[in-house]
Amino acid sequence: MHDFFLKLSIMLVPALLAVTVHEVAHGYAAERCGDPTARLLGRLTLNPLRHLDPIGTLALLLLGFGWARAVPVNPGNLRRTRVDMILVALAGPGANLALAIFCALCLRWGAAFTDAPADSQALAFGEPISLMAAFGLYVNVILALFNLLPIPPLDGGRVLINVLPEQLAAILRRVEPFGLLLIVFLVFGTSIWSAFFAPLVFGIVALLAGPEVDVVLRTVQLLFGG
Repeated sequence: MHDFFLKLSIMLVPALLAVTVHEVAHGYAAERCGDPTARLLGRLTLNPLRHLDPIGTLALLLLGFGWARAVPVNPGNLRRTRVDMILVALAGPGANLALAIFCALCLRWGAAFTDAPADSQALAFGEPISLMAAFGLYVNVILALFNLLPIPPLDGGRVLINVLPEQLAAILRRVEPFGLLLIVFLVFGTSIWSAFFAPLVFGIVALLAGPEVDVVLRTVQLLFGG
């Protein structure tokens, strides 16, 4: 039970922030492009309760990736429908990448405190920051890359729909109702995660974390290593 609450204390704030910022970024980009739907529905807020999907949040805490309730976008309100839909779709992963960079900076800042004497307040302050920043870096890189997969309803799928000619886009739209099942199959039923996705995630994490990459690896092992 103690381990459960320890892991929850590390994961909860970074996880909620990651999915909330992702959805708010979609809504903000849509409004900038002419669609106020998200704002009118009260979704342009950093209050995570306005965005949470119970299953997606549970998956995020258990598996390291998940989702929130999608911010509604009305393409009819956008000034340049296809171009603006691409911008709106990319805003979510872009926000996660920016948040990952911020977490990497916090990780390096927190590391300065962990060099303090074992009985000092600086260590007590720096260690939680390092652990939360390490998980925040990891989960935001995953969300950024995962959402760029070219499968609707993921953001990469939205981009692809608006890049393809209309006939091909119409075919891809028919895949959307089965998109989640396809994603689950690709992650758990094939080697794509271990052979391609995981090395890419950890490559980017290592690049951003720099000398503190070991902190991220130890944190991931603590949270998901059993």
